[in-house]
Amino acid sequence: MNRQKVIVRTSVIGILANVFLAGFKAAVGLFANSISVVLDAVNNLSDALSSVITIIGAKLSVKPADKKHPLGYGRVEYLSSVIIAVIVLYAGISAAVESVKKIITPEAPDYSAISLIIIAVAVAVKIFLGIYVSRTGRKVNSDSLVASGKDALMDSIISASVLVAAAIYLIWGVSLEAYLGLVISVFIIKSGVEILRETISRILGERIDGELSKEIKKALCEFEGVSGAYDLILHSYGPETLIGSVHIEVPDTMTAPALDVLERRITAEIHQKFGVILTGISVYAVNLSDPETDTLFHQVEEEVMAHEHVLQIHGFTLDKVSKNAVFDLVISFDLKDRQSLYHKILDELHAKHPGYHFYVTLDNDISD
Repeated sequence: MNRQKVIVRTSVIGILANVFLAGFKAAVGLFANSISVVLDAVNNLSDALSSVITIIGAKLSVKPADKKHPLGYGRVEYLSSVIIAVIVLYAGISAAVESVKKIITPEAPDYSAISLIIIAVAVAVKIFLGIYVSRTGRKVNSDSLVASGKDALMDSIISASVLVAAAIYLIWGVSLEAYLGLVISVFIIKSGVEILRETISRILGERIDGELSKEIKKALCEFEGVSGAYDLILHSYGPETLIGSVHIEVPDTMTAPALDVLERRITAEIHQKFGVILTGISVYAVNLSDPETDTLFHQVEEEVMAHEHVLQIHGFTLDKVSKNAVFDLVISFDLKDRQSLYHKILDELHAKHPGYHFYVTLDNDISD
């Protein structure tokens, strides 16, 4: 499956559908003197423009890497999502302004049977388009398509509300046009804010998907000599480019040549299986095969894990000559003052094991 072609094809379908709907809705809105229908048509045009931007983003994101951008242009797709969010916000704010004007100076609408039929057809088209675009976006991991799909489904609700307002006017003679237009604008603005928030969150860097993290760590532990995998960090340079690093536990008896072979195998197989590029594989050289080290480790593990909010300890090693015990401690982000618990644990360890020196790194809960 060519991801770029799927995104472009889906976006073109969206453009054609939205331009078609916008033309009919604009004609109906102007003929019926309906501000809500006209605003719905404007919203369809903004959707068509969003699809155009999605296509441009998809085209630019596959540009080959160069000296200035050695990791490629995949993050362009995130920027296209930001532009789409801004367009949606602009459409929503403009709709709100026009609706307020109509509230101040109201005009009675004039619905016809054909106009209501067109709006009903638009609802059905938008529901189908929204489901299709959203599913395709999730399938090819395209934020822009998913955002466009959500917007289309929101449009179907908006168009349906126009039908309700028309029915109320025809039955009871009460015009809710301007007020409905204001409600529609609020929904449009809300949709734009959500798209913007989600995209900015991805640009800032989100936690790795839990299932992917667990699968990669499980695969790492299946390599001979690897007893644990921790601190998996992945940076997204576009939906199809994940680059990162990981820490693995290996016996302290492993030689440098053996470790080199292991790391090369890990890099190749993890990329082949998950499409993830591990540019850095750090090593915890553990010596738990030693009785003294093993005993101390299990004592420390039991004492430390007894504390609420402690998630894990790893990378434990003991220098029997200097009596230096080294390990990493992971405390949940749910605890606001992680430093206080960290120092409390250190004090307890030194008090309970006076013959040893503990050097503990407070690690972040980076991945599942």
